[in-house]
Amino acid sequence: MRVLGLTGSIGMGKSWAAAELRRMRIPVHDSDAVVHALLGPGGAAVAPVAAAFPGSVRDGAVDRAALGRLVFGDAAALRRLEAIVHPLVRAAEAAFRRRQRRRRARLVALDVPLLFETGGERRCHRVAVVSCPAFLQAERVLKRPGMTMERLRAIRAKQMPDAEKRRRADFVVATGLGRAFALRALKRAVRLTRDSAGR
Repeated sequence: MRVLGLTGSIGMGKSWAAAELRRMRIPVHDSDAVVHALLGPGGAAVAPVAAAFPGSVRDGAVDRAALGRLVFGDAAALRRLEAIVHPLVRAAEAAFRRRQRRRRARLVALDVPLLFETGGERRCHRVAVVSCPAFLQAERVLKRPGMTMERLRAIRAKQMPDAEKRRRADFVVATGLGRAFALRALKRAVRLTRDSAGR
């Protein structure tokens, strides 16, 4: 079973790319969705987060805004949070991979926003990064409710620069040149990953 890593900074078009992969009938593991479930009602991360960050849980779920206020700008607090969440996310990914192996999937995709930042590329045969120019990224992101340029700058500061992601990736899916162009690049990444050997 081949594994294609899918990554890209906020507003680059990664959600669109993941949806296109699903349309191609490629199983996609969405790490963001896993995190939402872990922090949601009954999620496996709720109790340990509540213990580590008092006041961050309301009605049986992690209040993401309250948690954000507790960890924003505090590197030690962020590391504590990551030490709780990351192992649970990796366990969910491992379970996804086992399920897909049993189903004899030829190719799966791991949709991970911080793939390079967390060393996730080592779990992939190939990596596709979704990218667009910074002005277009800002235009897309600033349309989201509650998003400001200050918040976008803070998010960018936590993520590896787009140029470095493009340099490290096997494939670049440029979403700033229209969907047809981006879809061709994505299909090429799928074909070459599925047919590749090694690594």
